[in-house]
Amino acid sequence: MSAKKILLIVGACFAGLVLLFLGSVVLAKLLFSDKEKGFVSGPGVGLVEVKGMIVDSTEPIRQLRHFAKKDSVKAVVLRIDSPGGVVGPSQEIYEEVRKLAARKKVVVSMGSLAASGGYYIAAPASVIYANPGTITASIGVLIKFSNLEGLFGKLGVSSTTIKTGSFKDAGAPDRPLSPEDRAMFQALIDSTHEQFVKAVAEGRKLPVDEVRRIADGRVLSGEQARALKLVDKLGNLPDAVEEAGRLAGISGEPALILPPKKKVNYLELLAEGAEEKFNGVLNKAVGRGLQVTYE
Repeated sequence: MSAKKILLIVGACFAGLVLLFLGSVVLAKLLFSDKEKGFVSGPGVGLVEVKGMIVDSTEPIRQLRHFAKKDSVKAVVLRIDSPGGVVGPSQEIYEEVRKLAARKKVVVSMGSLAASGGYYIAAPASVIYANPGTITASIGVLIKFSNLEGLFGKLGVSSTTIKTGSFKDAGAPDRPLSPEDRAMFQALIDSTHEQFVKAVAEGRKLPVDEVRRIADGRVLSGEQARALKLVDKLGNLPDAVEEAGRLAGISGEPALILPPKKKVNYLELLAEGAEEKFNGVLNKAVGRGLQVTYE
């Protein structure tokens, strides 16, 4: 069989697979779209989950804003299981929770861990639930630097820095922090720490000085946090959902409404994998003597 015929056969098979894939996507949407709409059609409580390190606020904000616009969602439960993360994204989620709590009841349910930035985003909620053993609080800010100057010296590695200002390479691993560097970074974290303290005080409606006294980075159990008014009640996720329904005036057990999944562009996914799949199929069909590339 000639290489041309093989190419035509493989091309036809690949086109058939593409059509089968697209047909499956359309069929799945037809079968499940009504079911999904029915699931979120009645009044209920929305659920937003924040898990792991907070490094990007995009998805939590998308979900919070979605529920803010849905009349069928009478309240929102924010489930947090996070050790914290980057200051900026934590502040962005905090602000979105604060705005939503002004329109609808927001109940936080803390899992095993809701510390630092994980507590930051919980602070403006209407009610905060934690388990007795939840690790939370850790109200503080830090910056870490590594000084590898000694190691570089042993390896015979040296570097030269050309800079426009004395602070431009502050924190570089090839030199120690100068007193001026240290003072600059201390001022930076003091500023962000004060923002954290004020955000907690505002969200929890506590005096700033009261929050500042415990904002030394200490971690607390859920039980300890409740005694210090950082947490309102002890309970699990179902307790938080029930509370949200009660606060929203929903009679009986509230329906739990999940946020819509992020839309996937199937054509983009298909295009990304098409070259690799086509090359693999073709090379298997015609042997090692023919390599297909795109230039």
